[in-house]
Amino acid sequence: MTTAREIMSPGADCVHSDQTAADAATLMTELGVGALPICGKDDKLKGVVTDRDLVVKVLGPGRDPAAFPAGSLNQQEAVTIGADDSAEEVLETMSQHQVRRLPVIDGDRLVGMVAVADVARSLPHPETGRLVEVLSSD
Repeated sequence: MTTAREIMSPGADCVHSDQTAADAATLMTELGVGALPICGKDDKLKGVVTDRDLVVKVLGPGRDPAAFPAGSLNQQEAVTIGADDSAEEVLETMSQHQVRRLPVIDGDRLVGMVAVADVARSLPHPETGRLVEVLSSD
């Protein structure tokens, strides 16, 4: 059984909830990623911010990214996957919540991120196709 730990990108960097949207954008650019976990002052996962969130919630409405708190960009509840959960469970979770990236946790510690591309490389084509179809629907 292939696990989330085996297919994830290890060592995810966080933007902290007391940082700004501009900080999140800068970190995404430096790391070459389209999503970042948001961590609180306690270093626990609070959510995920995507490049789309920055556009829709900050830039589009004309808000100042240097003044907009990164903590205001997270979703209601962080959708995560356990490090030892199977790749099939990753696929199910992504499909159910219609997300393209999942933080991977080991206990309460963030250990990496898994993206659709990671799943696509690890699962048979029909299952990957189903995930892409679910994520592409309205």
